[in-house]
Order: sequence, then C-alpha cells, then structure tokens
Amino acid sequence: MNASALTLKDFCDAYRVCRETAYQQIRTGRLRAVKLGRKTLILRADAEVWAASLPELRTVGREQASA
Repeated sequence: MNASALTLKDFCDAYRVCRETAYQQIRTGRLRAVKLGRKTLILRADAEVWAASLPELRTVGREQASA
C-alpha cells in the first residue's frame, strides 16, 4: 500500500536529505508539512511538488570554465 503521507524520517530517507535540511525547507516555506499530534508529516503530493521545484544541476565543461 502506498501511504499518502510520509513521516519526516521517511521523507528524508526517500529524498536523501538530512533532517535539518528538511526542517529548513519547511521553515522557509519551500516544503509544506502538517502536524498529527507530535508527528510531522509531509503529504506525498507536497513532497513531489518540492522535488520538482529543485533547480536543475548544470555542469560546465572544462573549455567553458577556463574561458
């Protein structure tokens, strides 16, 4: 069964980010989180929106870097 919400630990494991980075993204409003009692949950849809909003990694070749 595919859960519709991730615990903070599950989010961090799935997206390979540390807990502090996840909380930083929540504090800055880039990642939406909800509380259920003491648990911080991230809806799967919100996690996917967050991941899609990350900037693309652009690499520069050696020729361009030295120019």
